[in-house]
Amino acid sequence: MRRLATLLLLATALPAGAQTQPSFSVETLKSVTQELSSDAYEGRAPTTAGETKTIDYIVKRLAVAGVKPGKKGQWTQDVPMVEITATDVSPFTATGGKAPVTFNYRTDIVAGTYRVAPKVALKNSDLVFVGYGINAPEKGWNDYAGLDVKGKTVVILVNDPDWQTPAAGLDAGPFEGRAMTYYGRWTYKFEEAARQGAAGAIIVHDTEPAAYGWSVVQSSWTGPQYELDEPGNHMDQSEVIGWIQLAKAKELFAAAGKDFDQLAAAAKSKGFRAVPLGLKLSGGFSNQIKRSMSKNVVGVIPGTAASDEVVLYSGHWDHLGRCDAVAGDDICNGAVDNATGIAGLIAMAEAYRKAGPARRSIGFVAVTAEESGLLGSRYYAEHPVFPLGKTVGGVNMDGLNVLGPVRDFEISGAGKSELEDMVKPLLAAQGRRVSAEATPEKGHYYRSDHFSFAKLGVPMLSGGSGEDLVTGGVAAGKKAAEDYTTNRYHGPKDEYDPNWNWDGAIQDLTIYYQLGRQLADGTAWPNWYPTAEFKAIRDKSREAAK
Repeated sequence: MRRLATLLLLATALPAGAQTQPSFSVETLKSVTQELSSDAYEGRAPTTAGETKTIDYIVKRLAVAGVKPGKKGQWTQDVPMVEITATDVSPFTATGGKAPVTFNYRTDIVAGTYRVAPKVALKNSDLVFVGYGINAPEKGWNDYAGLDVKGKTVVILVNDPDWQTPAAGLDAGPFEGRAMTYYGRWTYKFEEAARQGAAGAIIVHDTEPAAYGWSVVQSSWTGPQYELDEPGNHMDQSEVIGWIQLAKAKELFAAAGKDFDQLAAAAKSKGFRAVPLGLKLSGGFSNQIKRSMSKNVVGVIPGTAASDEVVLYSGHWDHLGRCDAVAGDDICNGAVDNATGIAGLIAMAEAYRKAGPARRSIGFVAVTAEESGLLGSRYYAEHPVFPLGKTVGGVNMDGLNVLGPVRDFEISGAGKSELEDMVKPLLAAQGRRVSAEATPEKGHYYRSDHFSFAKLGVPMLSGGSGEDLVTGGVAAGKKAAEDYTTNRYHGPKDEYDPNWNWDGAIQDLTIYYQLGRQLADGTAWPNWYPTAEFKAIRDKSREAAK
């Protein structure tokens, strides 16, 4: 009954004008995407010349769209960054088994560190297999139970123990079955290893549960790596973190006299206990360290009656910069990911200008360093320009549909917030349906900037076109998605194509606009569902803001 009352309140608070069709410029979507993904921007890596060009361009386009500087008259929020580049990588070798196992850098192993230190190394660090590396007291699950890993290196499986379960959702398994939880994300696994005191943490790469091939790991984890520049220099983190190839993990376990497949299967069961491998790992590298300032862009269209209450649209402007060359091309242009999202942000601002101001303010935030672990959005959420207790909710845009119109809409991490109930009638008006995530095991909910806001209580919609293309159906949509992941995602081939069909992007942008306009012209404060892990912090921030 409580949820029903909330939904009725939302419904009565929604103005009829929010159902009107906004006007979006396809030319804006094309021109912004083409510009930001051109070679002149060198892949938009943070703290590079490409960043400066990117920030200047976004500010210019937002200003022309009628947006005002959002940070006390300033367009940007400084984000202190530290860039760490591994050099002089010594071979990583495991000894003490049937035969030494040597890991070739980049092809067998990628390694890095969060520590801001001139050199890091592992020397005869005991190797321990900790299954999925999860410590979840609320689920009665602890892969570190009875284990002291201080000074040791843990070997960890990617994703959740029940990722191969056909069903997805709260009732599908201890970790929501096929749908990845945050416990399945590599970021969590390194965080937990550090909390346990591990000197090293190595994740076994497997393409399906990781959601991408080794080439993505190799391009993302080599070259300059970014972290927020914070007191303590991240010395509480593990010295070495990284990934190894699945085949190399099997070789490692065989050298230890262990059966990898057998232990990986055992790790899926509650009560699994970590297994010392009887091997010692050595290896290390020097670090080139550079401190600099990156920037988030923050703009606002002030509200007419409740300007202190803000509806937020966000997207990340950064990409990987220069990466492993393909056919001589070493610029990761990031056209779909995420020049299209920034194009959508600017087109959204234009649509609001044409429609006129809303009751509440509309905020536009283009954040840095998403590709480095959601750093820009994390910094914004921890140092908000618009107070989180006064941020009504919003939409994050990370990759628009350039394949054409679709019949469905996927909500990332469905079942968490009341924004979903607001979106469904808007989709119905388009003749579209909500479909289950096609690949919930990829954990998209935890991989984009809305998650930084969610962790601090702000409900942000993350959703977009599904795979059911009007032309070609699910088969064509699935094929296109797999082709992008395999051949373009985080690689030099993610480039602008003048032949893209933007009709699907317009469909989704219309939903994003109508949802935001409902919130901006109304008085509702959408919350998380009672089962969502973010509800308590939302309630607390809202109470403090009253």
